[in-house]
Amino acid sequence: MNAPADFLQPTLRGPRITLRPMTDADFEPLFAVASDPLLWEQHPEPTRYQRPVFERYFQSGMESKGCLVGILDETGDMVTCSRFYNWNPDDRSVCIGFTFVARRLWGTGINREMKVLMVNHAFQRVSRVLFEVGVNNLRSRTAMERIGGVLSHEIPAGPGAKPHVVYVMTSPMPTDR
Repeated sequence: MNAPADFLQPTLRGPRITLRPMTDADFEPLFAVASDPLLWEQHPEPTRYQRPVFERYFQSGMESKGCLVGILDETGDMVTCSRFYNWNPDDRSVCIGFTFVARRLWGTGINREMKVLMVNHAFQRVSRVLFEVGVNNLRSRTAMERIGGVLSHEIPAGPGAKPHVVYVMTSPMPTDR
C-alpha cells in the first residue's frame, strides 16, 4: 500500500530551513553539496561523492516518492536531503534516512532541525520512526543518540547490504532545543 503523498512528500518549515519534495531540477545543486568526499567517509557507500554513484542515489530518491531537500531560508541554498521510506501502515512505522547535510552546516543544529520537522510530521500518522545507520558511521550514530534515538538492534551484512544498526523513536521531538 502506498502512503499518501502529503505524508511522504510534505513541505515542512522550520526556523531556518524549509523541506520540500525533491524534483529532477534539484540534481545539480544537490550534487554540488554531495560531491564533498568528507560527507561520505564513514558512510557504508563512501564513494557517493562521485557523480555516477550519486546519480543512483538521486534516482532512488526520486523513485521512493518520499525524498525531501532542505533549503536554507537565509540564503536560498540547497543544503540537505533526506527521505521517508519503508512506510508500514500495519506496524504504524516509517523510516527516515538517506540523509546528508552540507559540511559547512555540521554542528549548527540544521540536522536536528530537519529531524524535528520530519519526525514530528511522521508522528501524525505513525507510532514509531526508525533510522537505519551504517555500523561504522559514528557521526550519524552520535547524532541519532543526541536527538533521542534509542539503539534497537543490529542488522548484519546481507546480499547487497552492508551491516547497519537501527535506532527507534516512539515520541515526537521537542522543538525548543
